Amino acid sequence: MSEPSAPAPAPAEPDAAADADDGIDWLAEIKGLAWMLAAVLAFHSIVAKPFYIPSISMMPNLLVGDRLVVSKFPYGWNWASASFHLLPRGKWRVMAKTPDYGDIVIVVPRNRNEDLIKRVVARPGDRIALKDGQIILNGKPIAREIVPTVQIPADDELMCGDGGFKSHCYDTFAGFRVRLPSGREVYELPAWRETMPNGASYIVIDDLRTEQDTMAEITVPAGHVFLMGDNRDHSADSRVPLEESGLGGPVPLSDVGGRAEFTTFSLNGSETLNPLTWWGALREGRAWRSLRPVHVPEGK
Repeated sequence: MSEPSAPAPAPAEPDAAADADDGIDWLAEIKGLAWMLAAVLAFHSIVAKPFYIPSISMMPNLLVGDRLVVSKFPYGWNWASASFHLLPRGKWRVMAKTPDYGDIVIVVPRNRNEDLIKRVVARPGDRIALKDGQIILNGKPIAREIVPTVQIPADDELMCGDGGFKSHCYDTFAGFRVRLPSGREVYELPAWRETMPNGASYIVIDDLRTEQDTMAEITVPAGHVFLMGDNRDHSADSRVPLEESGLGGPVPLSDVGGRAEFTTFSLNGSETLNPLTWWGALREGRAWRSLRPVHVPEGK
């Protein structure tokens, strides 16, 4: 006769402590996320932040669709250094320094919270005038010479404008469009090389004769710089009044938020929200390009 089988073990009682450990501490999660966001914001405001080029004002050196890095520390810090313009506008500066001739800087216009990107062409105390597109600095024309035309890829899907009023970014250059023997279509634009007194040298586009090409001499006040776009006839800069979306003359250094350092990558406008399309939209040869001007030795 077989022995009776042992009774089955009773089901284990739920471990309340273990259940508590498996729960999510939402307060701790939110605190961790807040600290992470604060660290990112601090890095963007103190060290560097990414920037996107939305307009043609800095062609040929910066194209619409270029992504770049802006460093926040070269000129010290001020209210404009803070990302998303979280700080109230003010005139204070910490560890203040003055940009060099030829530097590309980020500036916030006095009448709106919008980042613009332009080049420094006059520093505090300088006298600056323009005659037929030529910069006259402290009574002397800066070095300026014609160079071969620059070729800008057509990029027909590249759109510029606000809201529902977008159009092809290069419509204004329609008369300069050509087809190369390879079949590729580009815009061939008249270009000049400018060299500043410190040897900083860069290429500009000057395709029209406009009222912005001539300006009576002014003196840049202390604590200010005069800024211009490299696409001289298509840039709302220090030559253009505030009410016409320009900078309204020399800008306070307390409104300069950083210096453009290098590009990271560039897209030609064919990309969509689907990241899989970005690879095909990458422009060749525009990644990791320094945005610091070339310096020409004196006498060259």
